Amino acid sequence: MSCRLDKYIWSVRLSKTRSQATELINKGKVRLNDQSTKAAKEVKVGDDIQVIRHTAVFTYRVLNLLDRRVGAKLVSEYLLDITTEEERVKYQEYMDNQRSYQQFGDGKPNKKQRRDLDDFLESW
Repeated sequence: MSCRLDKYIWSVRLSKTRSQATELINKGKVRLNDQSTKAAKEVKVGDDIQVIRHTAVFTYRVLNLLDRRVGAKLVSEYLLDITTEEERVKYQEYMDNQRSYQQFGDGKPNKKQRRDLDDFLESW
């Protein structure tokens, strides 16, 4: 039994949709055994899949192949997470930094804030 890489990534819930899995592979965000690959590449038991998220590289080992999407509780039977602690810390630092950026603004000002800003600029 064999399985396409994009279908496997979707089946073990590393991406939400199969088209997103294909897009990640085409952009080079997913590697198979440390080599860039195509979405139609066949996955075998024992292969390592590297997924690049922001600045960290998450590594997973294929334990079993499957033919359909499984529930989140069953993923551990098909995929083993072998990501190093260093990569996890790097990803966590990135996410913490992103949260700190979000504190500075809520985006576009509402109508009252725009009026207050216009009043301030006119009187300045």
